[in-house]
Amino acid sequence: MAAAYIMENDQESRRLEMKTDVRVVQDQARRAGLGPGMRALDAFCGPGVTSAALAEIVGEEGAVVGFDISEQRIRRARELNEGNRTEFHVRDALSPLDDLGTFDFIWVRFALEYYRAESFDIVRNLSAVLREGGILCLVDLDYNCLSHYGMTERLETALRHAARALESRENFDPYAGRKLYSHLYRLGFQDIRVEAGAHHLVYGPLRALDEYNWMKKLEILGARVGGDLPGYEDPDEFREDFLAFFRDPGRFSYTPVLAAWGRRPPARD
Repeated sequence: MAAAYIMENDQESRRLEMKTDVRVVQDQARRAGLGPGMRALDAFCGPGVTSAALAEIVGEEGAVVGFDISEQRIRRARELNEGNRTEFHVRDALSPLDDLGTFDFIWVRFALEYYRAESFDIVRNLSAVLREGGILCLVDLDYNCLSHYGMTERLETALRHAARALESRENFDPYAGRKLYSHLYRLGFQDIRVEAGAHHLVYGPLRALDEYNWMKKLEILGARVGGDLPGYEDPDEFREDFLAFFRDPGRFSYTPVLAAWGRRPPARD
């Protein structure tokens, strides 16, 4: 069974809905090979915003199946996608998925970062329901939450300490993106392609969406780390310091995003 999702909270569906850029999702999926008539699996689908985006691409002749470990997010996905050619299930990504059928395309976006120890096993399990020649597309962040300019030494030290604590205690992987190619290569995938770009690119005046997303992350993750932040009395003091930095139009923050996709090879005799 996969480890617990560290961002789990009552408002996680809202955060995911707000931060998902449908155009970015669709552009990436099309570049990876998703097209009309395909049967696609949206793994870790959350509230189903990405599922709806994929459903627009596959059209009436295709279909999209989404799964997530959260019953609450699956309920929300069904609400948002009522009438679409989509279906949703509560599933653990490490449990057998054979009952969902097989797929031409599998989409895994911003999920493996929360499963550092199990990421390769998850990819292997998903590949088991991919048809020969089908495409598995992995998208995730690298240096997650760690690339900033303009921080005080105290704030940067505490932020890096928090990331290391989340790695060791909570199974979080700030460097999930750099591992995606290797996952596919080790499984024998063919025609592997890799793209790199920027996910968060924050400069100048702070957008309300960026502030909400980052503050919600710090609220949840700070609670996981607790008071173990060098230079700070408690997580609230740390969050206030980060917010002051983040609201400064002179700061610069970005998070690299990597995508890797390939085709499942024919079964060996």
